[in-house]
Amino acid sequence: MTDILVLGAGYTGLAAAIRVATRTRRVGARVTLVNASSRFTERLRLHQSATGQRLADHSIEDVIAGTGIRFVRARVAALDPDGHRVRLAGGEVLAYDKLIYALGAVTDTSVPGVTEHAHTYDDHDAALRLAARLETLADGGTVVVAGGGLTGVESAAELAESHPGLRVVLLSRGRPGAMLGERAQAYLDRALARLGVRVRQDVRVTKVLPDAVELADGELIHSDATLWNAGTRGLPLAAESGLETDERGRIVVDPFLRSVSHPDVYAVGDAAAVPLPFGVLHGTCQSGIPTGLHAGDTLADGLLGGRPRPFRFGYYHQPVSLGRRDAVIQFVRPDDSPRRGYLTGRWAVAYKETVSGSPLPTFRLLKRGLVPVGAFRLSAGLGG
Repeated sequence: MTDILVLGAGYTGLAAAIRVATRTRRVGARVTLVNASSRFTERLRLHQSATGQRLADHSIEDVIAGTGIRFVRARVAALDPDGHRVRLAGGEVLAYDKLIYALGAVTDTSVPGVTEHAHTYDDHDAALRLAARLETLADGGTVVVAGGGLTGVESAAELAESHPGLRVVLLSRGRPGAMLGERAQAYLDRALARLGVRVRQDVRVTKVLPDAVELADGELIHSDATLWNAGTRGLPLAAESGLETDERGRIVVDPFLRSVSHPDVYAVGDAAAVPLPFGVLHGTCQSGIPTGLHAGDTLADGLLGGRPRPFRFGYYHQPVSLGRRDAVIQFVRPDDSPRRGYLTGRWAVAYKETVSGSPLPTFRLLKRGLVPVGAFRLSAGLGG
């Protein structure tokens, strides 16, 4: 009997848990899934929750029903990879033979004042707190979004569209959406301007105050609510446990997604520093579910006597919503560099809603064993 423990029930953790449970059922493996919440959170849509939109509520136990997976609702307090044990916040200790670490990443709060005065997207409740704060602001109030990556852009557009009476300011170290091609980026610029988003690029925030943000040159920008989207890092848990991590706190893994320091630990999604020919994989929904599936397959192959294969992945697109009625899709090369092709407007909205839709249909197919091993390599956008 092999005890497999999966930490985290986001996109990647659920994919990994369901995959390994269905493939190892006949050899008697026991799979336990641990998550702090009983609710499955679609992190891709937290910017919608932050504007007060009501989204579908999915129970993790309902998602895994019929798989034989044991679900434990608890926070992880400590991990002992040498002793193959995990201690939960309530004191319970879980032993394991193999572990899949899928706890994701959290907002980088190293800038002074972020923890005390800024809103983040670290979980669903955090998004709801921002939504509640926005409801208290009168017309003319200012919301500052710090971070010009895709999450910051989507958030600024969603906020401006949902709360047209508020002044939305987007702060970015470079040009917002800098990873897009020039024409797609120009479209993004026009869309933000149309929505009334004030963009300040080539600026760096050095402190967040209760009612303002301070820039590197000392300028203060008034803010009634600040949303911090300027980078993520792995949970301290990984480094504190003795697992080898990179400078961003992500677990360093080999080509099979096994920890280079503790091979009985597999790391997936935003929690892992995955080596690829073009560099380290950067966390996106596009790559998250494939890493979860691959870890599940690699672990199952080992138990079933098969030969594991190294993880292979190539990017296909960068979908960006610009409110509910507009979007831009940048098609990219496998190394994530932009191609010439892109979509905008209603066709982009339809495309974005298709590729970033709920992963529940994918999970249902996984439970029935209808996603063949390696199939995700042909669909890099599986689940988003």
